This record gives sequence, C-alpha cells and structure tokens, in this order.
Amino acid sequence: MTGTTTSDMSRAERRRFIVRGLFQALIMAVILVTLYFLAPLTWIDGVPMSVVLVLAPLVLVAVSWWQIRAILRSPQPGRRGIVALAVIVPLYLLLFAATYFLMARDDPASFSTDPLTRVDTLYFTVTVFSTVGFGDISPASEPARVLAMIQMILNLVVLGAGVRLLTAAVQRGRAAKDIDAGEGDEA
Repeated sequence: MTGTTTSDMSRAERRRFIVRGLFQALIMAVILVTLYFLAPLTWIDGVPMSVVLVLAPLVLVAVSWWQIRAILRSPQPGRRGIVALAVIVPLYLLLFAATYFLMARDDPASFSTDPLTRVDTLYFTVTVFSTVGFGDISPASEPARVLAMIQMILNLVVLGAGVRLLTAAVQRGRAAKDIDAGEGDEA
C-alpha cells in the first residue's frame, strides 16, 4: 500500500488507513508521556537552569526538523503529518513540564504551590497552553514568570506557525509524490 494513494482505496481501506495513522499518533504520544513520568531527571542535577533552557528548545527544534523531513520523504505525507503533530506537540508540552518540574525542585519558592510533582507541572503546562489558567498553581519567582511568559508566546507560535509548517510539509510531500507518480507514468 506504499505506492497507493488514498483516492485509489476503497472506503473501508481509507478508514483502516486513517485509523492506523491515528493509532500511530496515539502510541507516540503515550510513549512520550510515559517517558516523562518514568525517566529519571536526577542526571540533570547540578546542571544550571540556563543550560536546560537552551537544551530543551534545541531538542524540540531537532525533533521538529526530523519530523518535517520524515513528512517530506513519506509516501503518505498526510498520515505522517498527523504522527509528527502527535510527537511535536506532546514533546513541546512535556519539555516545558519537565523544565517547570526542575525549576520547582531547584527553587521550591518558584511556584505558589509546594511541592510540585510531575503531574502538577504537566497540569500547569497544559493550563497555560490552553489559556485556561485556573490560578491554583502560578509562577511566584521572576525566572518562573519569565518561563511562563515564554511558553505563552511560544504557544502562539506552535499553534500558528508550527501547524502551518507541518501543513506546508504535507502539501510539499504530496506535490513531490504527485511529480514522482507523473514521471513514472511517462516511463
């Protein structure tokens, strides 16, 4: 089914194709969340927070770049785009949650609630991302407030430019596939 387009598929095949893509996306998101809760963060003890604040975005950019390249090379760029979105958005949220967790562990006065667990910092990250902001957990120190502001601004970038970039990669991947298919017809 690698060379088959969705328009060549029956309705049942298209449905299975879409379900497989959504299942792949779900599995990737579950793996990332599981890693967030199970990965020991003790290896980062002693690393200055400024280094964490540089490394986390670099990880996100590297993974995003890799995902975009995968979309462009995929025989099914639409489905690959769904999987990429299911990797990039949870990774984005989990990197912020892990950073907040490390910040709260490094300086318990960074947030209004003490102590913060991984669930608490993920909850805080998602409330900031969704712009709900219940107020039960809030940044109390200047560094925590600055990081929360950075997340708020980047949320707009992720929602706007990030989704647009993935959509453009899917469209480009489809166009390249159509060109390749047209060349194959001429041979």
